[in-house]
Amino acid sequence: MDVIYLIGRILFALILVGSAFGHLTDPSSVDYAESKGVPNARPLVLLSGVGLLAGGIGIILGIWIDLAFLGMAALVLIIAFMMHRFWAEGAETQQVEMSMFMKNMSIAGGALGMFALAHTLEDSPLSLTDLLF
Repeated sequence: MDVIYLIGRILFALILVGSAFGHLTDPSSVDYAESKGVPNARPLVLLSGVGLLAGGIGIILGIWIDLAFLGMAALVLIIAFMMHRFWAEGAETQQVEMSMFMKNMSIAGGALGMFALAHTLEDSPLSLTDLLF
């Protein structure tokens, strides 16, 4: 079961790490944030990229995994409500924004579920550190 838990963590973290590289390397990420009215878009996009990368690596390697899961849940919820406000969009972009919003909701739900699962296991299987909380 430990190996399945590790595989699940890795698969879950792939979207976080992939998104982090987009935030950190793709200039259109800043343009998109600016188009959504985010003040100081560049530093916030870079900060969110660092957060996604740190959380993804923490989840994969099992470094304070409970903190990593909670942090990722909080971060993607904040991003969902700041960036993917489908209810405020016109018909031409509403469906795409709703899909992105729901993707973030799913990631947050998965992170909270994995947080809970981590606390039901006797130890932190295949992790570099123990749980923080």
